[in-house]
This record gives sequence, C-alpha cells and structure tokens, in this order.
Amino acid sequence: MGTLEGHLLAAAFFLFYTLYYSVLVSLALLREQRVLKPPLPPREKQGHRWWQLVPLEGVVKVVLTLTGILLEFFYPPGVNRLMMIDWEDPRRPFVFKDCWQHVTMYGFFMLSGVVDIVSQLCLALKSRKLERAAEALAFYVLVLLMAAHLENKGTLEIRMHILFIMPAFLLALVLTIEVWVPDQPQLWVLKAWMGMVLSNWMLQFSVLMYAPPSGQPWRADSPVDLTFLTTFFCWHLGSGAAMLAVVYGLCSLWHHRCFSWTKAPGARYQPCPIDSSGEELEKLRAEAMLQDGGV
Repeated sequence: MGTLEGHLLAAAFFLFYTLYYSVLVSLALLREQRVLKPPLPPREKQGHRWWQLVPLEGVVKVVLTLTGILLEFFYPPGVNRLMMIDWEDPRRPFVFKDCWQHVTMYGFFMLSGVVDIVSQLCLALKSRKLERAAEALAFYVLVLLMAAHLENKGTLEIRMHILFIMPAFLLALVLTIEVWVPDQPQLWVLKAWMGMVLSNWMLQFSVLMYAPPSGQPWRADSPVDLTFLTTFFCWHLGSGAAMLAVVYGLCSLWHHRCFSWTKAPGARYQPCPIDSSGEELEKLRAEAMLQDGGV
C-alpha cells in the first residue's frame, strides 16, 4: 500500500462499501424499517443455486482484501515481500515493516468477511452481533496500526494519518455500540457519514502524498500547508454529509417512483407483538375480523 495505486485501491474499497451501505441506510429510513436489512427467508424457501446462498457482502470483503494482500506481497511484478526476517544478516532484522502492517489490516477485514459468510451461511440463526464485533475488531486494528505507522514519518504525514485515525476510531466505536445496542437509525447514519469521510480523506491524502495536482510536493515545514491540510479535512466532513444527502435523495426518488403504487394508505412497518394477550394483538385481531367481515 506504500504506493499511489495501493492507497487508491484501499480508498476505493472503503468508498465502494460505504456507498453500498449508504443505499441500505437510505432505503431502510424511507421504508421506516426497524432493522437495516430484512431477515432472510427460511433455508427451505431460499434459492438452491449457490449464488443465491452465498452472502454478497462477505464475499466482496474477502475478494477485495485478498487482492490487496497479494498486491502488497507481489506488486510490482517480480517483487516478493513474503520474507519477514532477513536471515542473512547476523542481527536478524525485521524487513518490509510497512508491507506487513498493511497485510495485517487487510487480514482483519478479510476475517470480518469470513465471519459474515459463516454467520449467514453456516449458522442456524444469523448473528448480527458477531458480524458487528468482527467488523469493529478490524477497525480497532486499523487504528492501532495507523498509530504505529506514525513512527519515523514527517510532520505532514503524521498530520494526515492522525486525521485519518479520527473517523476510523469513531467507526470502531459505533460498531462496538451496535454489538449491544443494534438497529439504531442514528448509528446507521453516523456510520455511513464517517465511512464517507474516511474513504474520501484516504483518496485525498493519496493524491497529496504521491501526485499533488500542483506538481509540487507539500512542505512539512510550512505552517500554511499544515493549516490547509486540516482545513481540507473539515471540508471532507461537509462533503461526506453532502454525499450522504445525495444518496438519500436519489434513493428517495427511486423509492417513491417505483413503490408508491404498491403502498396502501396508512400502511407502514409495525413490530409483531410477542405477548399473545397484549392489547396490540387484540387490536390487530379486531381489525382483521372487520376486514374479513367487509370482504
């Protein structure tokens, strides 16, 4: 990942996943769902083809992170960074430090994808808490390794990485809260927003570090450059919210255009009461009897 291509690949992965998640959040809010994704039908009612059974999100995580790991070890072609210790040196020093840090980050996100697949495909009952815990662990590892990544870096790179750590830590914190308090729309929106900020900022500092538009590298000894770096990050906070609003607006147009004719007046999602003697259940029974009588 220590190249422009490597940083852009990771940023594209985060951006792709965040846009997908933002669409899910927008549709869930528009449909007034109590859960982000409706529960899957029983296994006997699901399709029997393998692509209907395999969870798409988990597969995408595994494929993209595996691609990142292979590129870390073997890109550009002819390079091999699998060695961790230089055995030819009598001091036995560690080598390819940055590469192994990046591989570790990818590895924990791959683990999150594997947990998604196992939870949705192998377990009798899907465990959303387990999925959120694995994803939170991946972001905590990302934060820890980014903090270690600051060693022997210039002032400019340190500032960039600190600003990157902030949304990553907030994402890890939100995912941790979701383990115990799931299905909170406020947390859905916050997670989508921080995901936008994280991916956009990663794209930003990839360009600033490796291909500045002006053609001149940023100067770490310039207070003006450091000030504008923080200013740009604040702009990304606003642009992330704007992108989320655009996604919500597009989903709203699509939702009202395609589903307005299927929605009955006054119909909305309501949780099914658990207590059979509850007042809500009695009301539903009375309404059903009236409807049957009317028919």
